[in-house]
Amino acid sequence: MQSKRWIKLALAAPLLLAGCKGFWDPISSTSDFTLSNSGVISVSSAGATSGNTSTITVTPSSSFTGTVALTCAVTTSPSSASSPVTCSLSPTSVTISSTTAQTATLTATTTSTTTTGSYEITVTGTSGSVSTTTTACVTVGTSSSNCTSAATSGNFYILTSTSISGYSISSGSLNALSNSSFTNLNETTAVAIGPSGNFLYVAATGGIFLYTINTSTGALSQGSVSFSDSVPEALQVDPSGKWLLDASATGTLYAFPITSSGTEDTTRSAQNLALAGTPAQGGLAISPNGALVAVALGSSGAEAFPFTAGNNSPIESAYSPITKPYGSGGSSVAVAVDPQSRLLYVGETAAFPSSTTNSGALRVFTIGTNSLTEFAYTAPYAPTGTGPHAILPIATGGYVYVASWQSGAAGVITGYSVTTSALTSLSNTSATGTQPYGLAEDSSSNFMLAVSNSGTTFSAYTIDSGTGQLSSPITGSPVSNPIAIVAAP
Repeated sequence: MQSKRWIKLALAAPLLLAGCKGFWDPISSTSDFTLSNSGVISVSSAGATSGNTSTITVTPSSSFTGTVALTCAVTTSPSSASSPVTCSLSPTSVTISSTTAQTATLTATTTSTTTTGSYEITVTGTSGSVSTTTTACVTVGTSSSNCTSAATSGNFYILTSTSISGYSISSGSLNALSNSSFTNLNETTAVAIGPSGNFLYVAATGGIFLYTINTSTGALSQGSVSFSDSVPEALQVDPSGKWLLDASATGTLYAFPITSSGTEDTTRSAQNLALAGTPAQGGLAISPNGALVAVALGSSGAEAFPFTAGNNSPIESAYSPITKPYGSGGSSVAVAVDPQSRLLYVGETAAFPSSTTNSGALRVFTIGTNSLTEFAYTAPYAPTGTGPHAILPIATGGYVYVASWQSGAAGVITGYSVTTSALTSLSNTSATGTQPYGLAEDSSSNFMLAVSNSGTTFSAYTIDSGTGQLSSPITGSPVSNPIAIVAAP
């Protein structure tokens, strides 16, 4: 993504590029297909042969055509289950030749000795290098379901460099929200959603666009350019809903005054402060209590500012000294603040240069009145991978997760349990697509959501509230090359 920053800076000089019209136009992004199922399979008693099917629907996106191979596997069963559920599909492939969706039948087979309870079947659709899943819940001899795939999510929005699109999860399937997709945007870089969930901002070349959200349906209505920064790298809306924060590639932190509906508040003035470096894409966070703003500044480190929404100039002078990278050649690429506004998390690359595979670091700071105090560890935490590009402290405050890149391989999520003085790594990690860029928790707290730049571009995990471990994900590739995700509150 570094090359995009140089392109966007160059675009700030329109006279130089006046003769290049067409060359800089965005390349269209083509999605592939989604899978869904018709809901919970309720088998009245072990061995029953009625009510044991679900319809799998393969829906093409955009102009996709081709053959989609279908496979199934039972991925969750009751503990020590005997004669567990088996699965089959008919047909085992479908051909997409138009915009019409195609279907197959999933059958869950039991015997008289199958253990009662809840099972989950993951159906995978594959076409070439693209793979998408849906997970069906099967109940045997019970009317209650413990399936995570039966859970639903709140609405969320995925950003690519050329589009914004809304989605939700129901019955283990990723579903597009009607009238929530806008394509052919120009070099988008960041997205932020208002605290009331009724508007969001999309940063693109030429400015920051305001979208109104229908809070009942999730549909978007596109507005015009609302704020005139041509090279925004990261956006946040403060918890009071009074200010839009913009970390610009010009090395400036802006606070734009906004109304309760997200439009510019012309009765107040904007504020701008010089940053100590150039912000990382998406590298901006504000504490839930609205008292601290933090910016990841690449090789310059991370910078934090006191913030008071009620002031005419809400951003105060930066904490001193700036937090320099732990490694001599390192970069700060992500920041986050825990839900209780106690801790600041900073993700860094090249913190441990002696390791070629696990060189990234997660640093943790206690937030004081006028200072940051780093945890008393011998060295920062070393999550799997080359650096955390997204950090998510979940709403309970009990766990924090970091999504890291790995050289030439799928990304990985490492989780930690949290106290006010230490983190403890969880026993298992979870795979993502290649180069994970964003994490979010949906409003129902049923799912942790991840987007990755390539491979499987979307994953949704459930979190075990007792252990913090992540479940087998619901996955798909609804868009190509996503760069950010936000969840409606």
